[in-house]
Amino acid sequence: MGLQSLFSVKEDVLIVRLSGELDHHTAESLRSEWKDMLYQHPVKHVLLNLDGITFMDSSGLGVILGRYKEVLQLGGEMVVCSVSPSIKRLFEMAGLFKIIRLAENESFALETLGVAS
Repeated sequence: MGLQSLFSVKEDVLIVRLSGELDHHTAESLRSEWKDMLYQHPVKHVLLNLDGITFMDSSGLGVILGRYKEVLQLGGEMVVCSVSPSIKRLFEMAGLFKIIRLAENESFALETLGVAS
């Protein structure tokens, strides 16, 4: 199926919407595209919407963790939303919810980051 990614910026938040499969086949291109977006725009926070993700492996977690570290260096935070039960379990097992906040949906996530939706 592959991976589809859509990036947009709202105030100081980079919104990353992903759908499809985030695995070792798609991780490197996402890593590169996401990194470019972080440095091309004056953003501080990242909102990661995983509504359309059907599969994720450790390579996908690695991409997310790497971008989390970059956002931390910018003094921002990452919020993930619209996570399916299987992806939520993967995040929990990896301990990512200890460092990345979970929000129910995109508008609530934006609100927690101080951006009116």
